[in-house]
Amino acid sequence: MRIAVTGATGFVGGAVARAASARGWTVHGYGSARWDITAGPLTDPPPVDAVVHAAAAVTDWGPAAPVWRANVDGTGNVLASFPDARFVHVSTASVYDPFVPTVQAPEPAAPVARYLTAYGASKAAAERLLTGRPDTVVLRPHAVYGPGDPTLLPRLLGAIRGRTLVLPGDGRTRHTLTAVGTLVDAVLRACDRAAPPGVYNIGDAEPVALADAVSTLLSERGLDVRLRYLPLRAAWALAALAERLARPAAPPRLTRYAVSHLGLERTLDLTAARTRLGLAPASTSFAGAAGW
Repeated sequence: MRIAVTGATGFVGGAVARAASARGWTVHGYGSARWDITAGPLTDPPPVDAVVHAAAAVTDWGPAAPVWRANVDGTGNVLASFPDARFVHVSTASVYDPFVPTVQAPEPAAPVARYLTAYGASKAAAERLLTGRPDTVVLRPHAVYGPGDPTLLPRLLGAIRGRTLVLPGDGRTRHTLTAVGTLVDAVLRACDRAAPPGVYNIGDAEPVALADAVSTLLSERGLDVRLRYLPLRAAWALAALAERLARPAAPPRLTRYAVSHLGLERTLDLTAARTRLGLAPASTSFAGAAGW
């Protein structure tokens, strides 16, 4: 198998490239230093069987223009570079409606017409670019975690004040989390042209309650932190105020996007991934998180 991987120096793309290489596949990895996907198509693309598009701007704050360039224009340029290859697009569960709970969401429930951030809107627009393209697989993981995580874990640890962490809601909301290894497994399965094209939710075997997940993760990190809770409506109002007062270059400590994703249920229906891709995800585990 010959594959190209965008975002190959990042969290997910790097994990995909390493796993594919370990299988003996030929991997052409592209980080931003080797190919700026916002600048245009690759001038001399190698022949490949599949391209894994994992590069993306992942942020819930800041100017929208660079996010759109990376996530929409960049996707278009990757498509133009490999017009005949199977296209495996690493999308996100942020394409579901951020204003209401996502309860065992089936894939047809997204994209939607409203988003809180340029990130969600641009990832939805990127998926729309792929509509009708043959030989294309779109994967939607939620809350990817694991070794090398540059987003969720640092942000969670950064929100601890003293020995206290405040969470929006009551901590009982359920979430489908995604171990990076499960996502990599799904990506490699999707590269096989025998795997049916389509859109697939990706996640761990069962949802977990927010407070249970956070407590377990912090315990694995050896941290003695007390969880406290802020009612959802108050958290939303506080986040809106923080966003109004924040500067573009200095993200607020709390955003409505974060409140939406922590305080509301975010669970995914994994039936399609299980039955069509043959994915058998493990339960959520933070074993080894002390070394992440």
